[in-house]
Amino acid sequence: MDNIDHFNLRSFDLNLMIAFDAMMQEMSVTKAAEKLRIGQSAMSHNLSTLRMLLADELFVRVGQKMQPTAKARALAGPVRTALSQAQNALQATDCFDPAKAERVFRLGVTGEMEMILLPELVRHLQREAPGTKILSRSITTDTVDTMINNGEIDLAIGCKTQLQTGHHGELLFNSEVACCFNPELTGLSAPITRAQYLASRHAVLSQTENVAGCVGAALQGLGIDLNVVMAAPDFMPLLAAARNAPVVATVPCRIAIQYAPLFGLSFCPMPIDIGFPPVTMNWAVWTDKDVGLVWLRDQIRGVIDSIDPNRIVLAAE
Repeated sequence: MDNIDHFNLRSFDLNLMIAFDAMMQEMSVTKAAEKLRIGQSAMSHNLSTLRMLLADELFVRVGQKMQPTAKARALAGPVRTALSQAQNALQATDCFDPAKAERVFRLGVTGEMEMILLPELVRHLQREAPGTKILSRSITTDTVDTMINNGEIDLAIGCKTQLQTGHHGELLFNSEVACCFNPELTGLSAPITRAQYLASRHAVLSQTENVAGCVGAALQGLGIDLNVVMAAPDFMPLLAAARNAPVVATVPCRIAIQYAPLFGLSFCPMPIDIGFPPVTMNWAVWTDKDVGLVWLRDQIRGVIDSIDPNRIVLAAE
């Protein structure tokens, strides 16, 4: 653990960190003061003190808005992390009664987990812990680590290939994919062959500028080029496209099981074996002993286990 310079910290009013964080969130002295329930003059005094101690303007007016300086942006993440850790430590208890608890759980989820986990988890929590709430945030491989480090989310659930220092993680399930299509428009019937799949036009998930998406990119690594005619950042547009056009939408098995029938689509396992990253659950080490989050992680494991992807074999018949 890093050494703490208690003498220097003693000369710095830690309430200023709270004022700084409120200012970063609101970008308004008036609104930040309201958030902290202090007068505007007191908030202005806090800001002046911060500017003097840190030798930086921190916030400057650009037109009608306040904007953070480069130094303020650099401080924002570490300050919010420190405040989040302090809040978790002060709120920590040795017990958690889900029937009586009132708490907002902040989950970072990928598109697959938005559609598969959240509806089942909310139903479960409303029965077991009716005073709790879920605030979900979309995550990508580029944003998830920063969101965990900044205390923006309590847990991250989705495909994450590497475990960052300071994070805990565990495997929830291995990813499997399915093909969804409209038999009347494509002339296909389940199960489709490898040759039929490669000869089809495709709709795939892509959260980058690469139209091939993650499926197309994985196949390119095998020397296979898909005829991708549509790429979208979410799965619902892919299923809607497959309903209305002669395309094959490749989506996770769990999404195919639950949502393909709603679009009138047939579906079957993808006829080409591709090793996609597994779905994992990740959290910051400083939240590892939070009894509420320990309980929540256990509930998520149970909900995931209740969703059986093996039903795709039956559903594809």
